[in-house]
Amino acid sequence: MSMQEQFDAFAQVANNPAAQLKKYKAEGRKAIGVMPYYAPEELVFAADMVPMGMWGTNDKNIKEAKEYCASFYCSLAQLDLEMLLDGTLDDLDGVIMTVLCDTLRPMSQNIRVAMDKLGKMPTIFLAHPQNRRPEYGIQYTISQYNNVKEQLEEIAGKKITDEALKEAIKVYNRSREERRRFVKLAGEHPEAVSAVNRSAVLKASYFMLKDEYTDKLTALNDELEKLPASDWNGVRIVTSGIICDNPDLLQILDDNKIAIAMDDVAHESRSFRTDVPEDDDPMRALAQQFADQDYDVLLYDEASAENRRAEYVCDLVRDSKAQGIVVFMQNFCDPEEMEYPSLRQEFDKQNIRHIRLGIDHQMRDFGQAKTALQAFADVLADEMA
Repeated sequence: MSMQEQFDAFAQVANNPAAQLKKYKAEGRKAIGVMPYYAPEELVFAADMVPMGMWGTNDKNIKEAKEYCASFYCSLAQLDLEMLLDGTLDDLDGVIMTVLCDTLRPMSQNIRVAMDKLGKMPTIFLAHPQNRRPEYGIQYTISQYNNVKEQLEEIAGKKITDEALKEAIKVYNRSREERRRFVKLAGEHPEAVSAVNRSAVLKASYFMLKDEYTDKLTALNDELEKLPASDWNGVRIVTSGIICDNPDLLQILDDNKIAIAMDDVAHESRSFRTDVPEDDDPMRALAQQFADQDYDVLLYDEASAENRRAEYVCDLVRDSKAQGIVVFMQNFCDPEEMEYPSLRQEFDKQNIRHIRLGIDHQMRDFGQAKTALQAFADVLADEMA
């Protein structure tokens, strides 16, 4: 299979999650929807069920969800509810809802009410602690994960054993490692990995069993490693934000020879930066992994006054030899919007060029984004000349 054929196979999955869900259901598997983010998918996998990521969609308008949602909820959350209401996700056997932001917190109850009202799938509520690192925070996380585990066992009709969970952790750690490897190789070979293809490869991970996905990704990575050194003559950027997976928007990057050298995107690298310790107690290991997460706008940072996250993003620029940063700002994402002044302050302090683009899952016209990105690419190219 050629490299482009491999990219096309990932894109087929990434662009057709409903078809992928029907495929697994036809195989007799149960599937659990997992809303963003930091839900322990390993528990679902260990129960022999399929975790299906829920990150909104670029193909629907919000209609039915308006009955349950405030207008200032981000489109990602509203579209997850829309798909649950309109039948798109009726094949799911349950949904795990996390509450790490001020939209997901009330949205979880909206979804629970809607699913109960319509007699649809069971909903599993997961509340992470703010103080995740002290022992009491780890114990709280363990208690929450045990609640999730018990409800998943009821849906699956079987117990989740420590042995199965340890094996799931190994599968997921291998997947994280290969995704980190892919991101690095994609940054080193932008002539071979377009922004559109890069996104499709990473997005497909949410709709495939992780062992199946990782085998395919390893094969692609092995091919990328054989490529000669890149002769890329465009510009390189770091992307930041919650999600940027619209092919029409990413095509603007490709059309203007803007390569993604590295990312700080929740839907992408933030989700696989940290492995789970492979310890004797797998439930504590999952809680420890959550405690070990860092540099994330949705997670409490006791040293936030030091602007550590902004420094981390700037380090990504230097380490990846990028020329600038594109901040994809999800409309109505309060955590990201509130953090932006701190990011901008550090970018200016370190003389790193950046551009902020407001995005939304319901955007269909990218004319303004195209003009802004073209101008940004010209500025970066002139500074390189």
